[in-house]
Amino acid sequence: MIKRLAVFVSALGLALVPLLGSAPAQAAAADPGPPPLTDGYGLTQVDTATGTDTNFVITVTTPQVAGKHHIRIILPSDYNANANAAKRYPVLYFFHGAGDDPVNQLYPAFFKTKSMITVVPDGGLRGWHANWRDQDTAAGAQNWETFHINQVIPFIDANLRTVAAKKSRAVAGVSMGGFGAFHYAQKHPELFSQTASFSGDIDLSSDSMDLRLAAVYSLTNAAGALCGNIFGNCDGPWGPTVSSDALFGTPYPVLWADWMWNEADPSRHMDRLKGKDVGISIYVGNGNGNPLEMEWWLEGASKHVKDNMDALGMPYYYMDYGNGANWAPNCNGGHNGYCWARDLEDFIPRLEKAFASAA
Repeated sequence: MIKRLAVFVSALGLALVPLLGSAPAQAAAADPGPPPLTDGYGLTQVDTATGTDTNFVITVTTPQVAGKHHIRIILPSDYNANANAAKRYPVLYFFHGAGDDPVNQLYPAFFKTKSMITVVPDGGLRGWHANWRDQDTAAGAQNWETFHINQVIPFIDANLRTVAAKKSRAVAGVSMGGFGAFHYAQKHPELFSQTASFSGDIDLSSDSMDLRLAAVYSLTNAAGALCGNIFGNCDGPWGPTVSSDALFGTPYPVLWADWMWNEADPSRHMDRLKGKDVGISIYVGNGNGNPLEMEWWLEGASKHVKDNMDALGMPYYYMDYGNGANWAPNCNGGHNGYCWARDLEDFIPRLEKAFASAA
């Protein structure tokens, strides 16, 4: 049981992004710092923005999601050049894994592009990119879809020189964020022209119960019925303990009681993207063939999605780098940031070409 719970933690991406290096440094004396942004669309900026004029983090509050939330914004290095004063840019919305924070998302590929803006909004420790079924929990308001779709996107379009159109907007993410990327692309195909999953939890159906139970783990802090009875206060790494039903209702596939999980599951709804002009990319390893390494389970989930797209005759880009030996140094095919950094080195140039061809 302990080993299985450890596997679940791995599925959620907790503390598995190593230090990949810092963003390119700029001379402090020459840098004016983060640009002023105007509140709106339900977002209120609090605290002080940190970073440089092209790589900065703001903190916002919203009635839709309890607490304070970071948003990392990465602008092309020449965004503020006088010659580009009227230039507009496409945007990649990138979602982190569970247990992580936008502050930590410093993948080198983000800083190499001069042709697009990257925005990394908070997805919560276990937000799961959804408006939770139960809003009356110790976690407070949990309307993550409303936050991302109805607030963050228009806020960014209002404050930055974006091309505010489907053709110039993409959504991608790692682990839990991979689920969010596919989930949002399926629900809002009018908003995104590209979506990508990096080791994503993109099968939450009963075909991948280990991944579904990983989400339950994040909700219940794993202790389940022991919380409050033996251990006392069970607020854990994910925040206050909530019911397994708080997110999408009961997760247990008995007499179709889990219909809300099935409705949110990306794997069984790839038809929602067929013919919608949305490019689809999937990156995954195999955990070196070890079932105790969650990437092994995520490979299975990714294959389910691939098989469903094949059955529908859909185009896609699929990269299974196996044990990682030929993919990147320090990538062992597991659930780690070295593999994802290489994924992004491959994905972002392809994304730039797709944006350019749609311009």
